[in-house]
Amino acid sequence: MEVIIQLDSIEDHTGLFGPADSHLRILRRALDVQITAREDNLIISGREKNVSEAMEVVDKMQKQFITKGILTDGDVRKFLTEKTNTFTGQSSEPLTVYSHKKVIEPLTKGQLKYIDTMLANDLTFCIGPAGTGKTYLAVAVAVSMLKKKQVRRIILARPAVEAGEKLGFLPGDLQAKVNPYLRPLFDALGDAMDYVQMKNFMEMDVIEIIPLAFMRGRTLNEAVIICDEAQNTSPMQMLMVLTRLGRGSKMIITGDITQIDLDKNQKSGMVEAIEKLRRIKGIGYVELAKLDIVRHRLVQSIVQAYERDQTKGQRPVP
Repeated sequence: MEVIIQLDSIEDHTGLFGPADSHLRILRRALDVQITAREDNLIISGREKNVSEAMEVVDKMQKQFITKGILTDGDVRKFLTEKTNTFTGQSSEPLTVYSHKKVIEPLTKGQLKYIDTMLANDLTFCIGPAGTGKTYLAVAVAVSMLKKKQVRRIILARPAVEAGEKLGFLPGDLQAKVNPYLRPLFDALGDAMDYVQMKNFMEMDVIEIIPLAFMRGRTLNEAVIICDEAQNTSPMQMLMVLTRLGRGSKMIITGDITQIDLDKNQKSGMVEAIEKLRRIKGIGYVELAKLDIVRHRLVQSIVQAYERDQTKGQRPVP
């Protein structure tokens, strides 16, 4: 079987193919296919199954290179090992954002389910380990809805609780104290729009990135509200957040319930809310897993190593 893939518009294919075509050599060896590059085309030949798998990997390689501007040998090997978690079809709606990347797409079955659940429900809970895209995809959905004028505002909030540290011990004024806690939200937003656009929206209060306590007493209409790191909310804080949901709004609650930094005798508000609410119609629930980790390939190995220690009853090294 032989197929010709027309590559996306990239000025220099060296980054896609790798130094001295190293990325293509990895594909040739792993899938036993022949790959030839001719101008803006790749010609792949071999057994039908192997050619199909090579086409899927090349598609992932292109998407990563276009969106992140970098592709490593490790990334190519990761794509080759993801065959057990590949999927066909796309989300019901493409996530068009304010970015040169044009669209943001899911990379795993779990991420596809997550996006579809957020779009289908007014309240969605998502739990999962680091690197699965919990925050990133929630922000992408929010920005996509803002661009389509389905909502008027985006509210991004986090509890200011991290590894037992208290805000009072940090230097600077209130803004300087809370910025480190909110930085991951800025990072996710920065992938969905350029800095100038983000700054303009924040100055107009179209986008708010705030500590959780700043939501108290408000009713948020026609907005997407994202509560990140929600495993570190108390039950009262979570109830306060959930009752901010106003007319025409959507709320997304994300967190990793294996990384709770509350006092040992305090129950996580996110855990309690999931127990009480997950069977209510109109509330979605998604659990992402290690297979959905899309950060550096080592992140998946790190998560697995820590889980093995916890299973053996060992205390992870801080």
